[in-house]
Amino acid sequence: MDAPRFNKSKLPSRHVTEGPERAPHRSYLYAMGLSDVEIHQPLVGVATCWNEAAPCNIALNRQAQAVKLGVKAAMGTPREFTTITVTDGIAMGHEGMRSSLASREAIADTVELTMRGHCYDALVGLAGCDKSLPGMMMAMVRLNVPSVFIYGGSILPGKAPQVDEIPEDFRSRDLTVQDMFEAVGRHQNHELSDKALDMLERVACPSAGACGGQFTANTMACVSEAIGLALMNSSGMPAPYESRDQYSEASGQAVMNLLEKNIRARDVVTRQSLENAARVVACTGGSTNAGLHLPAIAHEAGIDFFLEDVCEIFRDTPYFVDLKPGGQFVAKDLYDAGGIPVVMKELRKAGLIHEDCMTATGRSIGEELALIEREADGRVIYPIETPITKTGGVVGLKGNLAPTGAIVKVAGIAPENQVFTGPARVFECEEDAFAAVQKREYKEGEVIVIRNEGPAGGPGMREMLATTAALSGQGMGKKVALITDGRFSGATRGFCVGHVGPESAHGGPIALLKNGDEITIDAIKGEISVALTDEELASRKENWAGPRETLYASGALWKYAQLVGETYKGAVTHPGGAAEKHQYVDL
Repeated sequence: MDAPRFNKSKLPSRHVTEGPERAPHRSYLYAMGLSDVEIHQPLVGVATCWNEAAPCNIALNRQAQAVKLGVKAAMGTPREFTTITVTDGIAMGHEGMRSSLASREAIADTVELTMRGHCYDALVGLAGCDKSLPGMMMAMVRLNVPSVFIYGGSILPGKAPQVDEIPEDFRSRDLTVQDMFEAVGRHQNHELSDKALDMLERVACPSAGACGGQFTANTMACVSEAIGLALMNSSGMPAPYESRDQYSEASGQAVMNLLEKNIRARDVVTRQSLENAARVVACTGGSTNAGLHLPAIAHEAGIDFFLEDVCEIFRDTPYFVDLKPGGQFVAKDLYDAGGIPVVMKELRKAGLIHEDCMTATGRSIGEELALIEREADGRVIYPIETPITKTGGVVGLKGNLAPTGAIVKVAGIAPENQVFTGPARVFECEEDAFAAVQKREYKEGEVIVIRNEGPAGGPGMREMLATTAALSGQGMGKKVALITDGRFSGATRGFCVGHVGPESAHGGPIALLKNGDEITIDAIKGEISVALTDEELASRKENWAGPRETLYASGALWKYAQLVGETYKGAVTHPGGAAEKHQYVDL
């Protein structure tokens, strides 16, 4: 018999499989049909966020089987397990959205606990919807095992029926779920009939896969490649393509290569690779939620990489990939144009990529990009010398209204429309704002303020897509601005500022605003301010009645609200890598 490829004397699974005292443990493994050889090979966790909640997750089970084939082919023993997902498209616009961001922490925690409890040696993680992607990557970095991430893939674009009942602008473009949220606004504005709305909802999402634009899921999928945890080009292929299974199988083999070379997640996720990821978010006009998730991933490694650090990179990165919601194209179009490898090649031409960063292949980013022959097509991916705009599609803001920062997506917004001054119209929660928008109880030129929606105060930091989409559907997306201590969907369009910190529940300035206060948002200078003196703000703070009481006095959301930290640090719930006294992988 050949000598084993792996020495298990230092791998976590030795605690389960090696030595006479582990006979009871091995009996469980034999009960599941494992052979003696399989038991003494490395045990690889194959974690999926599969469920039947939404199309984003429905193909993950199939892809996990392909991952397992790759692990087996490379002399590992795969052990599949699942964790939760809360899908934002289903949770949007009601109380369910409070569970979304909290699910990111639950995903990371449950993957950690499963890996620890069963002593798995490496991890391949599959995820399909917004919070499941960062949650899975957070677990990889927290555990610091050899890890490969794989995205479940995007949905195919929808096509509207070519009938007169449906307005021409819907018929002439690819559809995503964003169009459905905006269609609700058009319907409320009596610009879309019941019949047309019914026809659109049946065709907007025609397959398995996550939302097709550069919304949060696709943004974080691009991050997985740029940060090095995923194989190059693995994020682009749509979910229904059976050939996605080839990427899954290759990911299973790749994790065994990393295990053999002892390349761990924190060898891949470094300050430099986080900067690479932020570059890719900026140049693709990605979701503002990356400003929340990149700091959270960094936190797991004990790296201080906060919202302001992310936004500094956004500020000097050209925006040159024309993707929805600010642009024209969807994820499938980006894949057809060569995907993230071509995008990163363009960034490299401008010296904006750290080429020495390690990747899931065991090669550096520079070595990977040297293998890419395709060039920017000038249609989906512009040459970096002639970008759509010279600065990134996402901008950080600071000022007396957001001392610890805020974030706004400007992709698709002309520079002359990136400065907005107007009186505040203040709402205490999203429901109140949405009801007012439905009734047109607001005026052109106003700044709509939605507070008490932060991580602790919400609780859960809900996304405001229903409200922003209704405004767009009413044709008011460019005529008002909106600010909140909550979040926005990656599908949000318009001049919408999120992550305003400190949040209202922590007594931030957003808690002190009154109707009529003059607010200025300047995305060119990166400033957000209210025309109040320091003395007036201090006086209002002294008379502030304190945080609004919520209905959540027990259960998971109560626990989340007690633990969650500040937004600019990623809204995390534990001390992170800097406070560690051990690493799981070395126990």
